[in-house]
Amino acid sequence: MRRFSFQKYFQNINLFGKCSFIFPILRYIFEKIICCAIIRSIPGLIFCCGNLIKRQRKKAYESVNTERWTASRERGSMGSISSQAGIIIAIIAYLVGMLLIGFITSKRNSSVGDFYLGGRQLGPLVTAMSAEASDMSSWLLMGLPGLAYLSGVAEPFWTAIGLAAGTYLNWLFVARRFRNYTVEAGDAITVPEYFSNRYGDRKKILTLISALIIVIFFIPYTASGFAAIGKLFASLFSLDYHVSMIVGALIVIGYTMTGGFLAASLTDLVQSIIMTIALIVVLVFGISQAGGWAAVVSNAEQLSGHLSLFRSHIPDAGNFWAPGTSGPYSALTIVSTLAWGLGYFGMPHILLRFMAIRDEKKLKLSRRIASVWVVIAMGAAILIGIIGLGMSKTGTIEVLSDSSAAETVIVRIAHRLSEFGFGPALIAGVILSGIIASTMSTSDSQLLAASSSVSKDIVSGFLNRKMNAKGEMLIARLTLGIIAAIGIVLAWNPNNSVFRIVSFAWAGFGAAFGPAVLLSLYWRRSNRQGTLCGMAAGGTMVFVWKFLVRPLGGGFDIYELLPAFLISCLVNVIVSLLTPAPDQTITDVFDKVAHM
Repeated sequence: MRRFSFQKYFQNINLFGKCSFIFPILRYIFEKIICCAIIRSIPGLIFCCGNLIKRQRKKAYESVNTERWTASRERGSMGSISSQAGIIIAIIAYLVGMLLIGFITSKRNSSVGDFYLGGRQLGPLVTAMSAEASDMSSWLLMGLPGLAYLSGVAEPFWTAIGLAAGTYLNWLFVARRFRNYTVEAGDAITVPEYFSNRYGDRKKILTLISALIIVIFFIPYTASGFAAIGKLFASLFSLDYHVSMIVGALIVIGYTMTGGFLAASLTDLVQSIIMTIALIVVLVFGISQAGGWAAVVSNAEQLSGHLSLFRSHIPDAGNFWAPGTSGPYSALTIVSTLAWGLGYFGMPHILLRFMAIRDEKKLKLSRRIASVWVVIAMGAAILIGIIGLGMSKTGTIEVLSDSSAAETVIVRIAHRLSEFGFGPALIAGVILSGIIASTMSTSDSQLLAASSSVSKDIVSGFLNRKMNAKGEMLIARLTLGIIAAIGIVLAWNPNNSVFRIVSFAWAGFGAAFGPAVLLSLYWRRSNRQGTLCGMAAGGTMVFVWKFLVRPLGGGFDIYELLPAFLISCLVNVIVSLLTPAPDQTITDVFDKVAHM
């Protein structure tokens, strides 16, 4: 029987087709060298994981003084190796599956529209779950449980309420009208292109400014995703951070570069399912290990303010299990936290999902699926933090006394599950894959949004460089690769804060694009000048408030998204009223969409 070679198969895949484009050297580099590097990253990961198992086996036989201790150590090491192997098998199966989806869907990308928007062929389930998986990132499975573990339910609860409300309102007021408007306004396939088409901006100034905003905020956002993947791999397998980060980044680049938007959306669907399984398994297993639900609640009640919605728990510095103290969670702080929901109206990677659905009438079903999943997922994540605290109380997992350690509570629970044998270790690997999935599902969407801003909006739109469909596909993939490489460079320092970058980028998009999107959809008098000034004011105010105003403290210590969003709205309205009204052709399209 002829032996099948995966490496040879993938190296021979023609990513770009038989085109007579003027960049044969670049085509050779991308098809041979980069594709080869992506495929070889998987054996590299397997090799590293194999070395890890060997190290575990070696440690099991070290420092043995008697035959009795030798036998005991051998039995323990075999269990450890079995558990580690189960985790590794599950994670490798997940990673290979993501790459395969990318290669399979690559055959369906015949144009740049297919690459960046999937040909507007997404169904309601894929649209809903892809949007929410790309939205939540590792914050859902790491940040939210860690916050609940350490400081109680107040801050994660109000944050979740804001995000749930923002999710629902975005699907209710933006999704369908935005999808219809992008079709009627010149069949736009990117958010910057939509703004220029919406206001008849022939010079493409709106395209350029909005594309630059996306690049400014998304490249570091993408880097934070690569950094999160690297830290996770490094902590799980005791691998070098840089090797882990590069392998994870290559996998994301691999399926996104080959499969484009369709691959990102389908992998997001798979990743959302894995994230859901992880949440359910951790909840059930954690409660059983913590002594039951009553014990979990009783333990949290003993800590001051831990279960209060209006006070935040402050652990005792000398004794973690002492009642400690609690600080008030004021009305101003609650409003500031709820403001996270405003960010949804301006998230390019979520807006792209609205644009990509096949039938806009199915968006109602997508809204219900997305809203229900978000509420359940965030509620489960908060409960996991409280349950993890109960497990620490019983000694099942160690005490996680600082924020960075608390964010790994799901990782610790998964490792505890893996101690029960090979089968549970496979399930633990699925849980850990869920954490990887939560990060990858955001990184792939950010890569596509950032690369489309450069190749489609700046090169083709603003610079007006015309080329055939195959040439556009090559530029699209080249741009994606370059942006990913910049992201890897920015993620090189493992000490950079992941969630601080995410929070800042979220505010940037929400303030710059949120008011612009809402006013473009619902205010007939909105014009090009107002939108342009509003974008600039919102993006600038995020920087001003974050670095100059918020450090003053007191009443100024609020999330920068809220004041920046309000300033952007105000500037947009004032400038629109002070400048000429839009042309009849523009208002006619507005009226048509309003009645659809």
